[in-house]
Amino acid sequence: MNQLVIFLAAVLAFFSFKGYGISFLDSIDESSFNEFSVKADVPGTKGVRTLKFLVKDVHTSCPHIYFINTKEYKYHYDFADEVLKLRLNLEQFNRQTYFTDNRTFLAGTILSYDNFIHQDGRKGAYVFEFYPTDPVKFEFTNKVFDLLSVYMKFALGNTFYHPAGETHLQLLEDEKEKYEESNIPVLTSDILFKDETFSPLHLGEAFGYLQIASPSHVMPYSIRDIVIFRSIPNELSHVAGVITEEPQTPLSHINLKAKQNNTPNAFLKEASSKLEIRDLIGQPVYFKVKEDGIELRPASFEEIEFHLEKIRPPMPQTPLRDLSETRIKALQDIRNRDSSIFGAKAANIGEMKAFLSEGILIPDGFAIPFFFYHTFMTETNLYEYAVAMIQDPEFKNSPKKREQALKLFRKKIKQAEMPAELQKTIDHMHAQFPVGRALRCRSSTNNEDLPGFNGAGLYDSFTHRLDEGNISKTIKQVFSSLWNLRAFEEREFYRIDHFQTAMGVLVHPNFDDELANGVAVTKNPYNSDGRGCYINVQVGEALVTNPDPGATPEEVLVMETSVSNEEEGFEIIPIHCSNLVAKGKKVMTEKQLKDLANQLRKIQNHFLLVYDKKESDRFAMDVEFKINQEGFLVIKQARPWID
Repeated sequence: MNQLVIFLAAVLAFFSFKGYGISFLDSIDESSFNEFSVKADVPGTKGVRTLKFLVKDVHTSCPHIYFINTKEYKYHYDFADEVLKLRLNLEQFNRQTYFTDNRTFLAGTILSYDNFIHQDGRKGAYVFEFYPTDPVKFEFTNKVFDLLSVYMKFALGNTFYHPAGETHLQLLEDEKEKYEESNIPVLTSDILFKDETFSPLHLGEAFGYLQIASPSHVMPYSIRDIVIFRSIPNELSHVAGVITEEPQTPLSHINLKAKQNNTPNAFLKEASSKLEIRDLIGQPVYFKVKEDGIELRPASFEEIEFHLEKIRPPMPQTPLRDLSETRIKALQDIRNRDSSIFGAKAANIGEMKAFLSEGILIPDGFAIPFFFYHTFMTETNLYEYAVAMIQDPEFKNSPKKREQALKLFRKKIKQAEMPAELQKTIDHMHAQFPVGRALRCRSSTNNEDLPGFNGAGLYDSFTHRLDEGNISKTIKQVFSSLWNLRAFEEREFYRIDHFQTAMGVLVHPNFDDELANGVAVTKNPYNSDGRGCYINVQVGEALVTNPDPGATPEEVLVMETSVSNEEEGFEIIPIHCSNLVAKGKKVMTEKQLKDLANQLRKIQNHFLLVYDKKESDRFAMDVEFKINQEGFLVIKQARPWID
């Protein structure tokens, strides 16, 4: 009977391959691999071709492998249920497939790393791997390798086992002798990604002038520039395209901005040294980031202007601004619905204070409404100055003049006197904090932290130290950052009204000497249902979003294995280690990571309702956090994630 089933399956595969809609193959060639596979779109594997496989009867001496049409079947279970007709529910299938030595099935994935370079200079490698926390022992790994050697002959000699997580690495160490005695070649993540020379962070195409950023280059970059950065910049105005010679993390400000602006963005090692690129420096070019590389060719000024006009929003935009609230309010007294009064950054912290309490610190403090900025700008006649500045033809036509004029305008804002009534209220707020405590004054505008537009890195925050005089000095610094070149260029491109944009200020105690800081996304790109989270974290005050040259943060996936609120419902999957800690050490403990994951789950569930995204499977929140000097988790910020 089993032989008849296998025969009929083979007949089905044959006719399917001839054009009748194929579900699987029992053996596969390179052409079929490319046809069946899909392009990955998760951190570290974007653009890599992936093909799922399922081994049936893996516990016997005659296992059978199915190469699954991954375009048709995203999940192993769906294939097993719909094609193999196993008549098992999901729970039964999982019990026979994962986390057991008595398994009858084995589920895995083959990935094609076309850009991997071997020590002998050969390019490309096929790796097979399993669910990162599934303890697949040597016995089963060996069977899969033997099956691939027979039924994926085109990759013979170029197929490797990839331990995809700490669970597999530990098993590799525990069964070291077995692997050494076998002929299974192993590629660990350290080797697989060590010589990575290209990573497409955001796909797309653009036209602009190709530039190489350097300390001596004083000209500001604009939407007409495609810029090569030797190191990742701390700030960036709106540009046409980005290439960095240092690897970026998906949660860097640069990549968040690229996603938001649909700007092609890639890491390309030693880009500025490549002859075909150097010959185009300073010239108008066409630039495209593809999954397997970049494309650069000469272009014309007319192409740049035509493309720019095509991608700008057609109509002017006016951000919501409510000036009716004239009081500074405590954070616990505001909610997300108050974003048009205080800005989304402050309003979302107030929202979190309402539902997050156990095991977490949300800053106590105050939110200064837009009314204060508007009144300050009106009574000091700074609005009138700004109107005249923007209408100046030199300001409009010269990026350098624009940068100089905005710098002078920011200086005028900082030097202007705070109106007496506003100053009185600000002094009263300051007096509510403990004496001798440094305060953090953070931007909170109506032009950032919004669904579809997070404005990451546009505006500036400042710490008010004890020797800096009145706190209004620092508040005016925050006000002035509304007129940064990068922020102005961003609004100009999106046709956002500069004079309806308003600055609120979030004021809370400053956190010095933290043990770690990081950013996280409240969904898991590796998990089929998105449950879990993705975390970038760095030791101390070394930034994750704007890292120093050469600094690599720790990247971690936390897989959700239970829908309960208990920390035991998570599995930790390291991706990359920080290079600022000793080898083998981690930035955060396992308990800290699980505590954070638990809070991120609460944040995700709550803001799904706040933003009316309960039916969306793509919605997530982008969360900034710290581990303070005492080891407590502090949530600094939460905003909608730009997917």
